[in-house]
Amino acid sequence: MDALTEIKIQLDEYIEKYETKDFIKDDPVQFVHKFNNKEDSEIAGFIASSFAYGKREVFISKLNYIFDLMQNSPLNYVKSGDFDNIQGCDYRFSKDIDFIQMLKILHLLYTENETLETLFEYNYKEGKNIWRMFQGVVDYFYSRVNLPVTQGFYHLLPNPAKKSALKRMNMMMRWFVRKSAVDIGIWHFIPKSELLIPLDTHVAKISRKLGLLNRKDNGYESVMELTNVLKQLDFNDPIKYDFALFGYGVNNKI
Repeated sequence: MDALTEIKIQLDEYIEKYETKDFIKDDPVQFVHKFNNKEDSEIAGFIASSFAYGKREVFISKLNYIFDLMQNSPLNYVKSGDFDNIQGCDYRFSKDIDFIQMLKILHLLYTENETLETLFEYNYKEGKNIWRMFQGVVDYFYSRVNLPVTQGFYHLLPNPAKKSALKRMNMMMRWFVRKSAVDIGIWHFIPKSELLIPLDTHVAKISRKLGLLNRKDNGYESVMELTNVLKQLDFNDPIKYDFALFGYGVNNKI
């Protein structure tokens, strides 16, 4: 048995253990499960993934506050266009004005009878590549900035051209494209085989320890390298190993 096969057996066991409903309650994916309406879920996931950095308990608390302000009705809130009650939403690099600008652009999108799904789908079909899809979506938001935003706006929606890992956007795509006990699978325009691993420092550290990742940086090239290795474990659903790497870290205290 070769080394990669041994790793696959071990990681598949962690998937069985961690890709369960119990995972949801402590993860930002909880916010896409709060709603039955598809558009509510996708708006909630877009916002939740944008804020999902730093200490988990802190950004989850902030997101609960945000959705309370939205009266737990993201679609109606976005379509209303009235964001005067947005205050206290500062989080690390971003300020209220940055979040208000995001909401205003979402308002434009949804009042033009479009949705986040149609925006992502259009750019996927145009670019025929998930990374170019991300670029098209981010360009859509950047081109519509008309408030005096801070750099925090661009941290909420990082530029793919800078070749960072885009961990949060890739995580959101996992939520929306895969269908499992955790992921909700509401977008069908892209196969799950084309998803990219949500890479952060923790996942990168574990992947290097297991010999799945050789590159030393945590940017775009490392995302592609690790995703391609995971495709050797399961070509059709490589990103399910996001749960396995999480589980490996928990069990080995990494």
